[in-house]
Amino acid sequence: MSSPDKSRPFIPVRIAVLTVSDSRSLADDKSGDTLTARIEEAGHVLAARTIVPDEVQDIRATVKGWIADPEVDAVITTGGTGFTGRDVTPEAVEPLFEKRMDGFSEVFHRISYDKIGTSTIQSRATAGVAGATYIFVLPGSPGACRDAWDGILKAQLDYRHRPCNFVEIMPRLDEHLRRGTT
Repeated sequence: MSSPDKSRPFIPVRIAVLTVSDSRSLADDKSGDTLTARIEEAGHVLAARTIVPDEVQDIRATVKGWIADPEVDAVITTGGTGFTGRDVTPEAVEPLFEKRMDGFSEVFHRISYDKIGTSTIQSRATAGVAGATYIFVLPGSPGACRDAWDGILKAQLDYRHRPCNFVEIMPRLDEHLRRGTT
């Protein structure tokens, strides 16, 4: 496991957190609280936080708004990744992806397997990039949010992480959109 390169400066990332739930409010949103605490403890900026119901149009509209917002570098959603009829977060978010991040799901499931065994297959955690914004779709449990942050996102959202990280390629995420412009 690599460690941060202390000779490089820390660069805070602006992260928005979306909880997808029909029953949660900010007062009892443990998964959102878990992510918020970890984001702030790491030195990043909580750019926005909200809760929307398990409705494709509400989820998609919120994420699209954050993709278009130059003050948001990354979006983390929590909730709605299971198999029940109300679990629609991947369906709402994946069509927005310009590029999928298949490795995120694979590593998340490996970490999750070590904690909960084969029950990890009940999650459809996913990630991608849209409009130069990273998007991570996590299950709705605080444990899954801890696993994703501690096991993947904390290092990848730290510019000092070597051999590579998400922050160092952020300026180039939209270069495919800029091709052909003068």
